[in-house]
Amino acid sequence: MQTNVDDIHRQIEQYAVTSKEELEQYRQRFIGRKGVVTELFESLKTVAPEDRRAVGQQLNGLKTRAQERFDEFTQLLDEQPDSSPAPVDLTLPTAPSLTGTQHPLTIVRQRIIQIFERIGFTVADGPEIDSDWYNFGALNFPLNHPARDMQDTFFVQKNSNEASPDDMVLRTHTSNVQIRLMEQQRNADTFRPIRAIMPGRVYRNETISARAHCMFHQVEGIYIDRNVGFKDLKDTLYHFVKEMFEPGTRIRFRPSYFPFTEPSAEIDISCQICGGKGCNICKHSGWVEIAGSGMVDPQVLLNCGIDPEAFTGFAFGMGIERITQLKYRVNDLRLYTENDVRFLNQF
Repeated sequence: MQTNVDDIHRQIEQYAVTSKEELEQYRQRFIGRKGVVTELFESLKTVAPEDRRAVGQQLNGLKTRAQERFDEFTQLLDEQPDSSPAPVDLTLPTAPSLTGTQHPLTIVRQRIIQIFERIGFTVADGPEIDSDWYNFGALNFPLNHPARDMQDTFFVQKNSNEASPDDMVLRTHTSNVQIRLMEQQRNADTFRPIRAIMPGRVYRNETISARAHCMFHQVEGIYIDRNVGFKDLKDTLYHFVKEMFEPGTRIRFRPSYFPFTEPSAEIDISCQICGGKGCNICKHSGWVEIAGSGMVDPQVLLNCGIDPEAFTGFAFGMGIERITQLKYRVNDLRLYTENDVRFLNQF
């Protein structure tokens, strides 16, 4: 009996399990109802009465060790990753392969960039949080201009109740990039013509509605060189409208006023929603404003260190949301930011 106990104890310690099948073989061999440990307990009645107590204690220890090894093998297998392939149900339908689409604002932004790059404009970028000087001061905004009020502009840092060049704002237009581009010429050995567009996000303290939003996107452009005239501005914007909108789209320039351009003009096109017949988008006029423009004010050039006697230029700015609205006939600007898949899947 003692020899059998020692031999089985040695087999238990040397046994190796690497799979669930081998674990089941171990269980049947050692701790199952027909295993060797159970057989030893049945043969305990053949042992002399005076030895049964000692032999029974050995068998109990053997049974306990066999169960411990079984538990160790089970835990080891549970911790190992299951390398067996998952069963495949060939009757299941295949998972749909859905291709994402670009946001309509992204589509129009890229199209605008493409149109202007083809006629020599580069793409420039700048900070969305900038000082009052770059957002207002250098652009000839007077100190009492309404745009400088907190009702119209998001101020990140305001040093006093009065306007200060050191105030920090969320930019209300991408004109701050124009100022930075022109300032780069201040220390240049020779003047290099500036011809660039500035797409980006801008912020204004406005009530969100179908026609307005507190965060939107703009593309502004500037061209500074010798002998740049208003005709260059008109030709540039005529080309843009021709490339962006449907054939036959009409365009007109209306005299206007901006602090940073003189003369100034607003650009209207025939409404793409109603075809010029009149609707709520064009306020039943048949025309929709798409951009503001004008010749860069000489004082703005001086503010940036450029000689207005030697150089002239034009600038323009347009809202990407408005262009997208007209191109795709979107009647509510809020749809752009609602992330409604039913809306986005149309593009």
